[in-house]
Amino acid sequence: MEEKKQLTEEEIALLENNGANEFARKLSDNRKKASKAMRLFLHNMGTEAKETHQASKILVKFLREGKVAKEEEIELKQQVYDLLKMVGIGVPFFLIPGSSLLIPFLLKIANKRGVKLLPSAFNKNENEEE
Repeated sequence: MEEKKQLTEEEIALLENNGANEFARKLSDNRKKASKAMRLFLHNMGTEAKETHQASKILVKFLREGKVAKEEEIELKQQVYDLLKMVGIGVPFFLIPGSSLLIPFLLKIANKRGVKLLPSAFNKNENEEE
């Protein structure tokens, strides 16, 4: 693990030596932020995967028995809603050129207007950070 960090430091030093001082400084300054953001993203995706798995069990129960408890029905509806959100954001991300730059702005504007475009697992962590 330490070898990986040392390699990154060498790469930053190489950038500095090649005249990209500003870029190298920004990389160095934001390394922790980017790492934290990636860990949070992966955690949220894992949470969504678990919630989807639980929702699939509820759906199977509904298909077998024809009914589920009210709270299970609410959980299933919420997860289907979350899946539709992920598809709504994920499809443009891969199909539209430049959307990877626009999506963060879209999310920020929607959040300011009170519209939650991200699945519930992402919103839970947002609330914990605030």
